[in-house]
Order: sequence, then structure tokens, then C-alpha cells
Amino acid sequence: DGGRGGRGGRTGSRLPLIAAVGVGIAVVGVGAGAMMAGGGKDEDKGGNQPVSATAPASEAASASASASPSADPAEQQAVELDKLLAESGTGRTTVINAVGDVKACDNLPQAAKDLREAAKQRSGLVDSLGKLSVDKLPQHTELTTALTKAWQASASADNHYAAWADRTAGKKGCKKGRAATQPSAANRASGTATKEKAKAAKLWNAIAKKYGLTERQPTQL
Repeated sequence: DGGRGGRGGRTGSRLPLIAAVGVGIAVVGVGAGAMMAGGGKDEDKGGNQPVSATAPASEAASASASASPSADPAEQQAVELDKLLAESGTGRTTVINAVGDVKACDNLPQAAKDLREAAKQRSGLVDSLGKLSVDKLPQHTELTTALTKAWQASASADNHYAAWADRTAGKKGCKKGRAATQPSAANRASGTATKEKAKAAKLWNAIAKKYGLTERQPTQL
């Protein structure tokens, strides 16, 4: 009996020790949990720190970009008209040579052909001018009127010169190596063309000077 009582006493003494160990573990667990919880809050605070904002790229680009100037519609029209005027003087040498041949009773069939081609080219210029937009140009009505009259008169003159070449190639058309008749109608039309070209050149050159385009003499139109 005494032995059993001794074992019972030892068993009883272990119970408080086990309970104390359990309480210690619980305290440690609570402390660790508190530390972890505190660390989580710090991390949350760190995660919520404001980030310095930068200006959007589009705003920076718009601030630095300069607005490109819009094209001047009058200048665009002047450039297109300049191209047409460059074509107007191309047949002048051919016409002068053809008229010279008729006067000298030389190469008459070719002269007549060249003159009719020149007249056709002048009429084509009038048609092309009518298709161009020139309403933004200064004094555009006066300019287009002068050009139209000049080219129409030139076409008329060239056709009259061609008819003169035909007459000169006919019977008694030449006398002592010269044309027997004078192209009166052609000369009158040519005079009208010269007068209108002078008007057109003056109006055009004011525009050409403003936009840095080619200035032209009346004989180049």
C-alpha cells in the first residue's frame, strides 16, 4: 500500500508541471501571433504609401509640341497655276519658226501643221485654266480673264497663220521667194494676245513675288 501511495504522490506532482508547461506554450503562441499581426499592419501601411505621380505622357507631348501652321490655300492655288503657265510658252519658238518659213515660202506644209498644233495647245490651256481653282488668289477674275483672252487670241492667230501657209502653198502664193500676201487677220489677233498677256503678266508677277514662284514676261505666256 505504501508503494502505491508513493507512486500516486509522484503522479500528482507531475500534473502542476505539465499544466505550467502548457500555459507557457500558450503564452508564447499568443505573443508570436501578436507580433505577426503587428507586422502585417506595418506591411499594410507600407503597401498603402502614396506613390509620387508623374504627368501623363500625352500632356507632356502636347506641351512640347508646337502647332504646325496650316497650308495657305492661296499659295497652293498659285503653285498649280504656275505649273500651267510653265506650259504656255513652250510652243513660242515653234510658232516663230513656222511664221518665218511661210514668209520665205519654205517648208509650207510642215509650217501649217505646226501652227495648227500650236493653236490646239493654246485652246488646251484655256480648258485647263477653267478647271483650276483660283478663287483665293488676289484679282483672280482679272488674271483669268486676261489669260483666257490672251490664249484665245493666240490660238486664233495661229490658225490664221496656218491658213496663210495654205494660201501661200497654193497657186501664185509665192512671189520671188516670198509670200505674196500678208496675214492681216493673224496679225490683228496676235496684237490682241500681246496686249492681254501684258495684263496677265503684271497680275501674275505680283502673286509670284509673294510666294516665291517664277515671274514671267508677257512673251512667256
